[in-house]
Amino acid sequence: MLLFTPERLTFRASGGEDVGHLSEPNSKFFIIDGQHRLAALHFYLKSHPDEAATISVPCTIFDGRTEDFATEMFVIINSTPTRINKSHLVDLYERVSWAAPDRKFASRLVERLYTEGDSPLRYRINRLGGRSQRDKWVLQAELFNEIHRWVRANWRKIQIAGGSAKEVPRYYGMIRDFLKAARAAFTDAAWGKDNYMVTKPVTIKALVRVLADLAREDTGPEEGRVARWEERLAPWSELVRQFRAEGFYERFPAKGEVERVARIHRDLAKAANIEVGKSA
Repeated sequence: MLLFTPERLTFRASGGEDVGHLSEPNSKFFIIDGQHRLAALHFYLKSHPDEAATISVPCTIFDGRTEDFATEMFVIINSTPTRINKSHLVDLYERVSWAAPDRKFASRLVERLYTEGDSPLRYRINRLGGRSQRDKWVLQAELFNEIHRWVRANWRKIQIAGGSAKEVPRYYGMIRDFLKAARAAFTDAAWGKDNYMVTKPVTIKALVRVLADLAREDTGPEEGRVARWEERLAPWSELVRQFRAEGFYERFPAKGEVERVARIHRDLAKAANIEVGKSA
């Protein structure tokens, strides 16, 4: 079993350097891996108490580490042999009390994009436990990574402006309005259509990066923002044919997904006369 505690434990050797007594944390351990084995031992102890008492369970304990370390370890360990959906990590960031605040902030934005009635991505995000039968456009983990990239770059400003309570609604509003403007620019003929790549993961990730650039330039009021951004993104209507599924990868050649997202980001930003951020 793999256990975790943020507390620093002490070890007192007795009879050798590798044998002794380890102090226990003031609070309970977090189980990174081995939950099912622990449950099996619990039931076995009830049904076969004499035999269960003879079982030794090897444990590895991580102490004095950050909470992010425990979350990352859980996903890495479980994704390698079992291919657990990495969307689970995004759910953890929102639900556990010890997740990094910037990650919780980003996960709340993804949650709102999935559930809010005015979101252009409502029920279009592929996430664990989703019941919608609508076609999914992007994995929750992929969308989270791009939004978190934006949030992390602005985190100091977000904290100064009031943190999650004030800024989650504001950032959600920017994402919502930008996607509405993008949909208008690409037109209904391409938005959400299988024969176009406009709402495929590679483009959606690039769109979030363009949004981060545009939001840095346009700090105007929410009122009238959709109209302002529709006008700004209007040149994209001339690029619609480039996003046809047929021949898309030839028109946007790249060594892989990461490079292709960056290329689409730069091309879209250039067409709309938006300066690309230094980190892009």
